[in-house]
Amino acid sequence: MGEIRTRVSLSAPDLDTRRIAVAFSGGLDSAVLLHLAHAHAQRHGLTLHAFHVHHGLSPHADAWLAHCREQCASLGVVFDARQVSLADARNGIEEAARTLRYAALGDMCRMHGVSMLLTAHHQDDQAETVLLQLLRGSGVAGLSGMDRANQAADLLGDSSLWMGRPLLDVSRDMLAAWAAQEGIAHVEDESNADPRYARNALRHHVMPALAHDFPGFQRRFARTAQHAQSAQRLLIELASQDLGNCLEGDSIDIGRLAGFSRDRIDNMLRYWFGSRGVRMPSTAWLDEMRTQLFEAKDDAQLCVTHADCEIHRHRQRVFMTRRLDPASLLLEPQMFRWQGEAKLPFPTFGGVLHVEEADEGMDADWLGAQELTLALRRGGERLKPAWNRPTRNLKAHYQHCDVPAWERPRLPLVFAGRQLLYAAGIGMDCHALAPGEGRRLCFRWEFEAAPLSGQ
Repeated sequence: MGEIRTRVSLSAPDLDTRRIAVAFSGGLDSAVLLHLAHAHAQRHGLTLHAFHVHHGLSPHADAWLAHCREQCASLGVVFDARQVSLADARNGIEEAARTLRYAALGDMCRMHGVSMLLTAHHQDDQAETVLLQLLRGSGVAGLSGMDRANQAADLLGDSSLWMGRPLLDVSRDMLAAWAAQEGIAHVEDESNADPRYARNALRHHVMPALAHDFPGFQRRFARTAQHAQSAQRLLIELASQDLGNCLEGDSIDIGRLAGFSRDRIDNMLRYWFGSRGVRMPSTAWLDEMRTQLFEAKDDAQLCVTHADCEIHRHRQRVFMTRRLDPASLLLEPQMFRWQGEAKLPFPTFGGVLHVEEADEGMDADWLGAQELTLALRRGGERLKPAWNRPTRNLKAHYQHCDVPAWERPRLPLVFAGRQLLYAAGIGMDCHALAPGEGRRLCFRWEFEAAPLSGQ
């Protein structure tokens, strides 16, 4: 016990001031972690929780749940559990179970005010992760394996939650020996012996062969992961600097990007995707995107489609936007009245209509008496932005205002009856502006920010 405790790190940022929880399956690894975390919590006066996820995949799942509840009751650990359904497992049972498990764990963390979730990943798990990533042809990020502590908003659904892995320096054999020595009860999951799962195939066939010919390879794989983590941190630091130098508002300047090497461009683009919450593109997809960005004609309306977003090029700038749902262009017009609000939210249209004071604008009393309509462009609408400018169709105005073609279908219009008052991206129609003195108002449309991946 003394040896294992010296190798267990519970050193995530400010952990001693946090509520902590253990992801507790009831298996050997998480059972050992529960006992270690319980001792740690008692020494430091922390509140310890244990969270269990019932997948319903095994006929023993109910018995495992009961076992976990009993173990926590005997230690005085706060226990909670969630049952998930794997009815939709299009990406495979392993991936679906993992996604639902972490989502349920994140939900329980939020419900109980827990800010740090501990998992029982150990040194052998790290070695398996590195080997799996090698077999998949992963780069430095994949070969970094698992961090000792990190924020995992994509898994837990909350950027404020931390995930800690205090057993990463401890081998599975050490955990098993300590569990036997201390008489720690645990359950056996029969699915861990199923070779159809990639990790199990490695665990039962590949890892024993490596251990026979290369004793202690797990430690060396873990060291490789640490070297990869160091390299990845440097790549992130460089990408952050490059992105800052290339960003103009919410777009990237192609001219500045063109001065980088191919590897540096790819590094920055991957970082850009990650910073926007978008799944990392494959190397082949990134190659295709880079080729199109730099080889398309200057006036080309380029669009490269990703599973989570669309990449556009417009006037030597690169934009990342959400994938356009065709149904979003079939929205019914929405009737409303202005009753003095400074802003009016329209969630179905994805934004907010601001009503702002202006030197030249609509008469406030007149506006308050109108039956107004927010609608998308249907075709044939015309607008006169100023008395000294011609009345033209909206396409001509969008071109004059340099509104990218992909933005135009989503930009709403505001009508009073059949009179077009305002077109987002262009401005007010001058016929709506009231002469004389008094309170004057104008409209301004703002899209609400949302994760590009739709998470």
